[in-house]
Amino acid sequence: MPVPQPTAEQRGEEILAVFDTAFGELLAADPAAFRVKFRKMAASAFAFYRGTACLFYNDMERDQHTGPYLDERTSRVWIHGDLHAENFGTYMDANGRLIFNVNDFDEAYVGPFTWDLKRLAASLALIGYTKALSDERITELVRICAAAYRERVHALATGAKDDDVPPFTLDTADGPLLGALRMARSLTRFSLLDSMTEIRDFERRFASGGGSIELDAATRYKVLAAFDGYLETLPESSLTRPDSYRVKDVVGRRGIGIGSAGLPSYNILLEGNSDALENDVVIYMKQAQTPAVSRHITDREVREYFQHEGHRTVISQRALQDHADPWLGWTELDGSGQLVAEVSPYAVDLDWSDIDDLDEIAAVVADLGRATATMHAAADDESGHSLVPFSTERAIDAAIAADEDGFGDLLVDFAHRYGARARADHQIFVDLFRNGRIPGL
Repeated sequence: MPVPQPTAEQRGEEILAVFDTAFGELLAADPAAFRVKFRKMAASAFAFYRGTACLFYNDMERDQHTGPYLDERTSRVWIHGDLHAENFGTYMDANGRLIFNVNDFDEAYVGPFTWDLKRLAASLALIGYTKALSDERITELVRICAAAYRERVHALATGAKDDDVPPFTLDTADGPLLGALRMARSLTRFSLLDSMTEIRDFERRFASGGGSIELDAATRYKVLAAFDGYLETLPESSLTRPDSYRVKDVVGRRGIGIGSAGLPSYNILLEGNSDALENDVVIYMKQAQTPAVSRHITDREVREYFQHEGHRTVISQRALQDHADPWLGWTELDGSGQLVAEVSPYAVDLDWSDIDDLDEIAAVVADLGRATATMHAAADDESGHSLVPFSTERAIDAAIAADEDGFGDLLVDFAHRYGARARADHQIFVDLFRNGRIPGL
């Protein structure tokens, strides 16, 4: 018997309750930032979906942690936590290679691997809808993504050589992925520094304006003390030149982006890998957030594993990303966990606005499935973390093998159902927002 659907009024009340749990404290502290965040979310159903991982996992809890493909192992693997079609892009790894893969690990945690795939599949349905693709076409795309994921997981689980499953690089990627990598390669550290800093008295300093906030002496002292704590969390390989970490300047920044509203953050200018001014490095320190998925994971071992949210974010990213940012670390400031990482000059997000050819969309979707599988496979018993002490790819491969045909069906069904749910929720949210019904705004 089908589960009765809530009325728009009932769903609106549920959305408000979830928002209060997820955003309440931050919204009360900085309502202006959330007015900006919510206006961005009001722009489209996809923008709303991007900003509401909290609502997604509230709904996922009804799935519980059982069901198809989930067992004792596959229900507690490292997951991205906010996997959607725009959370992919370029980064320069610790070996100096430009890579295209999953990025933005703020929501990463340990949980059911299918939650990542369901969130990605629903995002594909939403993108397909905005491009006026038929339900049949959307079904094809989700199946392509599922098949590519399944194929890559199987290859990794059965001992495929690195040459058989290479990362997406300038040498191996094509289409929009290669375009993003080439764009990233055209960017320079000098251009980034030029946009944020200036030379004064033969030394580089942050420029005023542009969102920078000058710090008072007490705050600056606290940030620098937190920076000293951060240095202790870096791997030894990152500390080859101690002068690299000489601080030249510090400024405050307001939280930017849909996911960072209300979160205090700071930019720190460092000497970098040489005395040359063009090699200076900008890192950011921001208060790490509680991942939406964590509110729906009751595993005590997982909850007690992390010192704080900054530690959780870094450990998760190091588990999920091969050769992560060498500047990646954590610290504490005013009792809150902080994430510290480089403001990378080489970060380019996948831009869906010009991906309209059906064959090209299909190729990109397949690559996203492969990238997701590679990410899941990185986070296993060889990743150096004891929380997931088994081979993730082998566990997932075995679970899918038990019902090959049903895997694509599961994701297709979910993509259509939740895509429709997100479009309806978006309209409900817009009405709540524009009619002044969101408390605190």
